[in-house]
Parts: sequence; C-alpha cells; structure tokens
Amino acid sequence: MDHTTLGASDLKVSRICLGTMTFGEQVAEAQAHELLSHAVDRGINFIDTAEMYSVPARAETYGATEAIIGNWFARNPGRREQVVLASKVAGPARGLNWVRGGASNVTATDIVAACDASLKRLQTDRIDLYQIHWPVRNAPSFGALYFDPSKDSEYTSVHEQLEALATLVKAGKVRHIGLSNETPYGLLEFVRVAEQHGLPRVVSVQNAYCLINRVVDNGLDEALYRSHVSLLAYSPLGFGLLTGKYDDVGLDTPGQQPGRMALFEQFRKQRWGRAESLAAARRYNALAREHGLTPARMALAFCYTRWSVASTIIGVTGRAQLDENIQAWGTKLSPELLAGIDAIRWQHRDPAQ
Repeated sequence: MDHTTLGASDLKVSRICLGTMTFGEQVAEAQAHELLSHAVDRGINFIDTAEMYSVPARAETYGATEAIIGNWFARNPGRREQVVLASKVAGPARGLNWVRGGASNVTATDIVAACDASLKRLQTDRIDLYQIHWPVRNAPSFGALYFDPSKDSEYTSVHEQLEALATLVKAGKVRHIGLSNETPYGLLEFVRVAEQHGLPRVVSVQNAYCLINRVVDNGLDEALYRSHVSLLAYSPLGFGLLTGKYDDVGLDTPGQQPGRMALFEQFRKQRWGRAESLAAARRYNALAREHGLTPARMALAFCYTRWSVASTIIGVTGRAQLDENIQAWGTKLSPELLAGIDAIRWQHRDPAQ
C-alpha cells in the first residue's frame, strides 16, 4: 500500500482510508472490530470517523462509531499507534437537533467541547486530524447547487474557529486540522487567516469525489494544489450507485445484498438518489464492463489514480467488500477508457453534486 503526506503536515497516511460511518448502524461492534483489524493488517493506517456517526444520523446512534473505535483501541493494545486517526466536529444543526441542541452556529467553545467528547469516546489522548465536518457559515453543501446570500446569518468567524482549533493543537489534543464539504472560497479563507495570524493551517479537505460528482475538478482542485492542501475523497462509489447493484433493480429495491440507498429512504431524497445520478452511473458502469472491469473497480481506480486525490475513503460493511476495494489498488485505466469517462461527463455533468 502506497503512502503520502497530508499537506504540509507530518501525517503519513495510506492512499486508502477506512471510513467508518456504517459502524453502529449497518455494522455491529464485533464485526466493526474485525474490519478495523483486517484493514490495518492489509496496510491501511488511516481511519476516518466523526462525532455525528453512525449514518444515517440518529439521536440514538450519535457518537456510536467513535465509541466502537475507542473500544477497539482499548481491547487491542498497540493498535492506536498503528493508525492515523481522523474525526470531525459537526457543523450547524442541519436538522440534527440532538447535536448542541440544534444550534444554528458552532462556537469556539463548542469546538473544544466536541473534541473533548470525541477523545473520551475514542479512548485516546489525541486526534491526528480534526476536521470541521461542514462549513459553519452559510455555504452550498450536500447537494445544494447554488450559494444563497439570503440565508446568511451570524456565525463564528474563521478566525475564531482557527483560534479554537489552535487551543486544541497547543494542548496536544489535536495534531493537525482539516476541512470537509468545503468550497474553494472556504479553503482559501482558512489558509489566508491562518497565515495572517500565525494559526494552524489546514492540511486537508474531505469532499465527495467520484464519477458522478467531480465538482472538485471545477476549481477546488487548483485551489488545493496551489495551497499545498491534500484532498481526501469520500463516496468514491457514489453511495453504491457505481457498483452496478442498482442498475437493473432501481434504488428502492433491497435485493440480495441491500445497500444504503435501498435500506434508508432518506438517502433516496438526497443527491445520490436523483434519477440523473442513477442514469449517469448506469452509463459509467456499462463503460467499465465494456473494458473488462467491474464497475466498482473502475470507479475506485479512477479515484486512486487521480493526481488530485491524496487518499480515498472507502466505506464497507463486510470483509469481502473491504478486500475488493483494496485489491482495486494498482488498477490502471487506459487512455481510451479515460476518454470514455470524460465523454460521459460531458453529457451527464456531476448529477450527484
């Protein structure tokens, strides 16, 4: 497994990261521990989680994923030192009324308190990469197509957010900081303020990136490159649409191995559930088969080989799926196949934006 350094940090991470948002919902604790151990044994040293996990987010499972990981550390002495651990503080409520009482802002005090709570659940003294899960300010994210100035309201400034994160870094609770679901403006503002005031500089941005959502390629890629900030790509399989499992049955049919789209209706109401997303995915999946690849292998290889992607976050529910995702590493996509991918994008431009 190849490794890379995140931004200007000392974090050396595997090019594949194990995402854990299924732990505590689709994946029970014992199985989650098996997957964590197997991933590390296969060369993955990068684990990503968040205070709001598991997903779909519910009050009953808030913090459950971090607690599962913490129990894994406690039961497996030495594992903590083998991994780079990433977690996230949730942004403003977005309907999550059990997170900070559904507050429409996230204060500096909230950031510090959230980190302390995560450390307790994770049973560790530090988080290697602490990320803001989505912008505290009004910004388009999670499928919103346009910025809407009328939704602006008072929010904790970037300077105040960075000062709170600096407090955590100085205390040794956090090693490095990052952003998630961020825009080019947001990234550059965090970099500018950090450099102006001598505050911690973000080392990564974790955004959706896959064949049916390449918004990163519309300007954020250049901002990341010129800022020396790394991209962590999540949902490389487009919430399962790019595996081909929904090609024939549609998104709401469970099938033999039901995925998240079939199990949870709320996901079908989001960007991944758009009819346009499935239509585009079917085109990409057919292209993969034409070139002798499974749809999942092509979709993963696309992320694994992009110059802009430092590490690709994979979410799994079983060992076979984990092994399949790891085995896709090293797959080369021919110039003809890459041209075919771009030709489809011209016709189906980022439907799962």
